[in-house]
Amino acid sequence: MNSTALSVNLNKVALVRNTRHLGIPSVTRAATLCLQAGAHGITVHPRPDARHIRADDVRELHALLKTDWPQAEFNIEGNPFHNLMDFVRELRPQQCTFVPDSEGQFTSDHGWNLRADGERVRPLIAEAKKLGVRVSLFMDAEPEQMPLAKALGADRIELYTEPYAAAWGTPAQDEQLRRFAAAARAAQAAGLGINAGHDLNRHNLPDFLRAVPGVQEVSIGHALIADALELGYTATIRDYLAAIARGA
Repeated sequence: MNSTALSVNLNKVALVRNTRHLGIPSVTRAATLCLQAGAHGITVHPRPDARHIRADDVRELHALLKTDWPQAEFNIEGNPFHNLMDFVRELRPQQCTFVPDSEGQFTSDHGWNLRADGERVRPLIAEAKKLGVRVSLFMDAEPEQMPLAKALGADRIELYTEPYAAAWGTPAQDEQLRRFAAAARAAQAAGLGINAGHDLNRHNLPDFLRAVPGVQEVSIGHALIADALELGYTATIRDYLAAIARGA
């Protein structure tokens, strides 16, 4: 794709559904509506405690995309030392994103320290790639770590964008954009693809994409699903695609 792809994270849809036993809202219906509106892929982050996305959701979404949306990408996120690799081995999604979460962590809040964990993740990266699955590593905006990610065999990195989102609209915004742009350039120089995600929304996304080169995919969940509660899935996806276009 010439522009940045939009992958919709459906964790929050599952979180609402799990508060009752009625099966609504439907995760697969949400995926269908988002893809019909023009989203390019679906992301899920199944945690070991299954507090939102459950194993059955992952399998049902995989079947839906394989049958009805073969052009869409399925990205499964998680800690490869917990439950992620079981899904990778079983389903072989187009992409898996290694995230260094602890088991009870509220939400993702930091990237990998590859100096400390690189040799532990190396064989799992190799295993996923042997299965034909693209591997992305969730990373902080630290240019010096990008060559390490490449040396371990990763295909892409996903920039953890919460520090930028927290600074957006404040005097610190430009400094954060410089940090992320430097990390993206280092990733490109190392031969890595670039994804981004965490607290991006339709307001802060254009500035980010204008400043940070080469972003191939953004994965957005919380803000997008919150917008969909007010606007509906179709209008929301169109707004996010328009935000991406403005960033281009």
